[in-house]
Amino acid sequence: MSRNCLLEEVCQWNEEMCKRKMGHVLPELICIYQCSENSSEQLCVLKVLTDKFLPHISLAEKEQTFFSQTLPRVMTLFDELANKLSQQAGGLSSQNTELQAELRSTIQSQIQLLEVLMNIVHHVCTLEEALTLTNIHSLSLAAFHILKNTFSHCKDSETLYRGRLHLVADLLQSLFKEAYSLQKGFMELLDRIVLESADATDDIACMVIVVHNVLKICSVISKMDHALHANTWKFLIKISVKHRVLIETKLPHDELVAGLCEDILNSFSSCLQLAEQMNQPAGMEFIDFLSKSCHLLHHLYLQMYSKFTPSLYAPILSAGPCDQIASVVPVALDALVSQLLPFRPFVETVLRDNQDFSSELAFPQCLLLMNVMGKLPSQSWEVQSLWCSGSRLSEERPRLSLFNVLFHNFQRCHAELSLPVQLPSVMNKGQAQQSISLYEYVCTHLCSFITSLPASLFPVLECTLLDAVLRPHMLTALLATDAWCFLARYGSAELCAHHISLIAQLVKSCCGECYQLSHLSLLLRRMLFLMAADHQVAFVEKFSPKEMSNLLLWRQVNVKALTPELQKTVTSDITRTAIDQCLKWQSSKCALGELEQVNVALAALVAVCRAHGETLNLELQLSITETLCQMWTVLTVEQVLSQRCVQPTATLLLSLVALLIRLVGTTLIVQVVLFLSSLLPLNPPDHVRLAALDFLGSLGKIVIPPDVQGTVLPKLPYLFASLLTDKSWLILQHALQGFTLFAEETCHEEVVPHSLESGGTKNKVVSFLNKVITTVECKELQVERLKQENTILDAHFTTLNLCAVNDPVVMQPSAKRARLEQCEEEYESALQTAENAFKTLQTLIQQRPAPETVMARLQALQTTIIALNTGR
Repeated sequence: MSRNCLLEEVCQWNEEMCKRKMGHVLPELICIYQCSENSSEQLCVLKVLTDKFLPHISLAEKEQTFFSQTLPRVMTLFDELANKLSQQAGGLSSQNTELQAELRSTIQSQIQLLEVLMNIVHHVCTLEEALTLTNIHSLSLAAFHILKNTFSHCKDSETLYRGRLHLVADLLQSLFKEAYSLQKGFMELLDRIVLESADATDDIACMVIVVHNVLKICSVISKMDHALHANTWKFLIKISVKHRVLIETKLPHDELVAGLCEDILNSFSSCLQLAEQMNQPAGMEFIDFLSKSCHLLHHLYLQMYSKFTPSLYAPILSAGPCDQIASVVPVALDALVSQLLPFRPFVETVLRDNQDFSSELAFPQCLLLMNVMGKLPSQSWEVQSLWCSGSRLSEERPRLSLFNVLFHNFQRCHAELSLPVQLPSVMNKGQAQQSISLYEYVCTHLCSFITSLPASLFPVLECTLLDAVLRPHMLTALLATDAWCFLARYGSAELCAHHISLIAQLVKSCCGECYQLSHLSLLLRRMLFLMAADHQVAFVEKFSPKEMSNLLLWRQVNVKALTPELQKTVTSDITRTAIDQCLKWQSSKCALGELEQVNVALAALVAVCRAHGETLNLELQLSITETLCQMWTVLTVEQVLSQRCVQPTATLLLSLVALLIRLVGTTLIVQVVLFLSSLLPLNPPDHVRLAALDFLGSLGKIVIPPDVQGTVLPKLPYLFASLLTDKSWLILQHALQGFTLFAEETCHEEVVPHSLESGGTKNKVVSFLNKVITTVECKELQVERLKQENTILDAHFTTLNLCAVNDPVVMQPSAKRARLEQCEEEYESALQTAENAFKTLQTLIQQRPAPETVMARLQALQTTIIALNTGR
């Protein structure tokens, strides 16, 4: 059979056929390979040998049967190709297309040889047996020989090809890349080598040769690639230390140290040459010419960083090239920023107001500002003030402060904030960099920068933090809150007390429920924990909980932030003031127009019960539970559905009952369950349903007395089932949590299966308990989704910010409906009652067929309605 026919036949064989016929065919193919004079044929046969037969040869036989028979010829072939390149490179030109094609073909053959070696290394790395150098002796020699010659060729390419380098540059780049991958894989393979004892003299000798060869490669690549050079030296040190006991006396220590010293000196010389080119006076003279070009340099920085991960707009690259680019390019950009840092036109460009660049550049802008923050502490006060103070003077170009621009661009990084990102200079106890969130990265750098900020610039910082807290973007407000709390801990106790007093005044001034109140309240709660004890006493005196007007403040505060002595006093005062307000409202015939103050009082009671709950003293417990019972007697389903001001009342009462579930009596629990049985089918607002879930979940903590079990227990499955099928994802999530809490704690286990009679509901609960992820998306789809979300959220928050600036009224809650005259109020109440009754009937009829008597009465009601419309 001819060579070509044999190769074609073997290429068609499956794995089993190769294994079965290997003993006969393998020697023949190796003979063909060794005798062939044609490089293309040798490559073809080598690939067949590697792909078809190498995996079926045992590790113990690979060296003798395969490596020693094929790899010496690989080295010879590679050298022949290299000599051919050296001899013909001088005649290379764009006009001599034939020679150009021949040379490119030669380099491609070298690349294919490297690929074959890489496949062999990868195959050996997958083996589970312990490896010795004896097993891979020929492979080791071939890999080192070809790596050294490849790197040497690439290093000398400018001299070899001279002005015609561009004609083969793409292939030389691929050649270097393939050699880089081969070295990385081969180093991983060598790291697995086992030297068992001092008796293994052959392996020890081979390991010494390995160290020599790695040292030779270090000398070749010392001026080529800094990252490759550093990693090769790391491996050399690692493998020398690993086998120190066995090879220490045989290592050429002088040669190792001499090579390392020479490489360090070469790198140092390169740094000095670069430093000479960046001579400060000459550099600053040149910078003066860049006044009108700063926007181009700024845009260059942003565009380049937008192409690095974790930016969503970075191209998808393999880890190797990506790491190389990310380790080299920022160094050059960092040098650029250092030069431009004191340059006013550059500062004005970076911090100009109303920057209109696309959302994809917001993340790079954040990184630029972090870079600037890291450099400013070493700058003069004038430079720090230039960046941090901002300017609105007519004679200057308007610019924002560094803090303003940071918060603005941080707000626009919606997608990057949702992902764990790998960012520089983040280490943990001296270990390697770890993935952290963009939020943590920015917060850490901002707080660090605050510690170096001159006192004269603190007013700018304080104004910016307050502005950020009042922004609609929650994470921006949270970042400002974290920084503000750090400032409170870093600064004096007096400064902290002053800030808390101002924040408390702002909280009291907020009208209705709005995001500003939510953000300010979070800041106040956290800051109060940082307040000195004597300042807390003064704070309580200034905002006394005995005054009803201050309950607006205390409903937002966690009283556990106070000292133990103050906690008792404040808790008692809040409770008594709130209860007095509820009693006052009840004595005034429960007017709806005065209910807002009652809601404030109930919210303050909720805050107290969340902090202390069942640990309150008996007198306060009795007062609160008695008030609860009285409030529930005046609450109706119709009012909750028709009167917006009653809905917060119902929510707060449900929360209080849930918090005090072990203290309230059985009568109130029955009353609440019956109330919810009538209310939930009529689809009340979300916040009412969420509070209902808190109550239902808390029922698992108690034992329902036997005398009311017949009333309460049959209602619970329906209530849970209705909420577990809610179309709102938020309600559904809380329903799953509330039901799980109830199921884990309750002794009334029969309620659980009755709540899950629907197969779909049961599957939801099971998936929730098993933490099943129902939606899985690939990386590409995730990136596209996040880009779309970025655009939508950017537009949304831009609109909100414009509304806050141009029309503050828009940010206020909707105006209350004008009070109706008494006659109109009576009509309104009657109509609401009728409408709700009809909705209840509609729900019941949809659940099960109505009896004939019900249908007859409905006909009578229809007659009544017609009579009302016609005035009869």
